[in-house]
Amino acid sequence: MIKGKKIVLGITGSIAAYKAAVLTRGLIKKGAEVQIVITPAGKEFITPVTLSALTSKPVISEFFAQRDGTWHSHVDLGLWADAMLIAPATTSTIGKMAHGIADNMLITTYLSMKAPVFIAPAMDLDMFAHPATQHNLDILRSYGNHIIEPASGELASHLVGKGRMEEPEQIIEVLEAFFTRKQELNGKKILITAGPTYEKIDPVRFIGNYSSGKMGYALAEACAERGAEVTLVSGPVNLKVTHPNIHRIDVESAEQMYNTAVSAYTEADAGILCAAVADFTPETVAGQKIKREKDDLVLRLKPTHDIAAALGKQKQAHQKLVGFALETTDEVAHAQDKLNRKNFDFIVLNSLNDKGAGFRCDTNKITIIDRQGTTPYPLKGKKEVADDIIDRLVDLFS
Repeated sequence: MIKGKKIVLGITGSIAAYKAAVLTRGLIKKGAEVQIVITPAGKEFITPVTLSALTSKPVISEFFAQRDGTWHSHVDLGLWADAMLIAPATTSTIGKMAHGIADNMLITTYLSMKAPVFIAPAMDLDMFAHPATQHNLDILRSYGNHIIEPASGELASHLVGKGRMEEPEQIIEVLEAFFTRKQELNGKKILITAGPTYEKIDPVRFIGNYSSGKMGYALAEACAERGAEVTLVSGPVNLKVTHPNIHRIDVESAEQMYNTAVSAYTEADAGILCAAVADFTPETVAGQKIKREKDDLVLRLKPTHDIAAALGKQKQAHQKLVGFALETTDEVAHAQDKLNRKNFDFIVLNSLNDKGAGFRCDTNKITIIDRQGTTPYPLKGKKEVADDIIDRLVDLFS
């Protein structure tokens, strides 16, 4: 599925640069158009003549081509490409990308890139395992980049471990899978709820929770990347959406989220209920700030509308509904009960007993439960978790 795609291939100063010739040839044989951008150090390992012969295009390395005023535009490359692939990516380049150090043509092209970016690290095992490298890779993941994990095996140092660049054939498979997935939800309308709700006590106080909204926003981006038209109903969070296919509606209270979600679901093909919605709200909201005049304060609470139950009843035969459960005890049993009561197609279970899962984390550890059984997943970044969840949603439509 990369036929006709425009690929910017970035090559850096690693011994694995020799694989770039095979990678370039493989991309072209699949029908891609390849423009190579190479760092000065990369040219020490493989010559631009070799690469230009494979692509039938001049290799770009410097900002200024000649002394006649002509120059290469990293901005134009960022607009031209359908994807950018950096293979091999050295520790130095990864650090510069993570921190925006734009001192060569490859980094400026990366910083100007409008298309998805794929990074294939290549380095010695100790360099790859170093906390600085792992931190920089986490930063790049948080920016939405795709990291193609290096393989394990014998390295240039003759040590054996994880750090060598993935083989060109596998890298091409990653790109093909990405472009195939981009069409999986084409034409589908997806409703997603995300973040917390705030239930007012008085003009300055509220009942809320620790939800950051990161999981819901990652799901929205994942659906949009696969071609869906997303309606994101968001509680109060400090997050932004980037994909143009996402229509964000900001709400504050559970009542507002209920009304918006019920209305939006009528036109949706699927709903993903990721928000941490308050179960109770104050019976009355004080018009003025409540003063501390007594030793105690009694608040009477009433139940909020159950969004999941309402959509489960509203659901038509062609519609799908996905729920979330955050549990602390008897996790699977409680999630299975919720799956059946709320008429979900499947439910995503989080446990606060799992380190790195739950609120205010950039990672998550989930178990997907449906009527056929349970599927546990390891701890991953929330972008990767979102892809796992949307993979399961796509299966429901197939």
